[in-house]
Amino acid sequence: MSRAILKVENVDQRFAGLHALKRVNFELIEGEILGIIGPNGAGKSTLFNAIVGTVPPVSGAIHFKGRNIVGMPTHQIAQLGVAKTSQTVQVFDEMTALDNVAVAALLNSATVAAARSAAREELEFWGLEGHADTLAQDLPLAQRSLLELARAMMLHPQVLLVDEVMAGLNEVEVDDILDKLVRINRDRGVSLMVIEHNMRALMKISSQILALDYGAILTLGKPEEVSRHKQVIEAYLGVE
Repeated sequence: MSRAILKVENVDQRFAGLHALKRVNFELIEGEILGIIGPNGAGKSTLFNAIVGTVPPVSGAIHFKGRNIVGMPTHQIAQLGVAKTSQTVQVFDEMTALDNVAVAALLNSATVAAARSAAREELEFWGLEGHADTLAQDLPLAQRSLLELARAMMLHPQVLLVDEVMAGLNEVEVDDILDKLVRINRDRGVSLMVIEHNMRALMKISSQILALDYGAILTLGKPEEVSRHKQVIEAYLGVE
């Protein structure tokens, strides 16, 4: 029987006069890929930041494997098994690809040598082994996106929050990342939440899609149902 690995319960977030999240409730089922959609300003990244503790919610609970993680420091949430990528690709520009990943590997490695060895294996999974000694600033966008995913995976997450990692990539590059996300879900047992404006991409990999608008949930359901939802269409396309 499937069970929820992450539960978001009545989560509210406010910034000054902005009500950024409004009593958000949903569950991430273990082993699932949950797509998150919504127009700019809908609260998608705010939701991710609330989950990992970067900006904790003002009210509500977020349970990871039955434990409320609201109020925990971000590094402790990462150690428990919840990691996220950045909305805009953030890598250490003046470090090599290998050392970018090894930095994260140090969390679970006894020595720097062991961290670098684990990092090399991770780079190979993402097709970056040929760029191990390349400075991150010299990599094209697609490979920087892969590098950020590789670094996140070095935290050994059970839940990975992927925030628009495919933005700015061409169709071939998007398909490559989609394939690898499916592989870490299927072969490495990582449950995923993926924010993405590319509906074709999300429809391809998600078992369910959650639609947000103005901080509130419009709907949650199977991709084909959500794509036909009247309020979702209106939120994206507007109403005459």
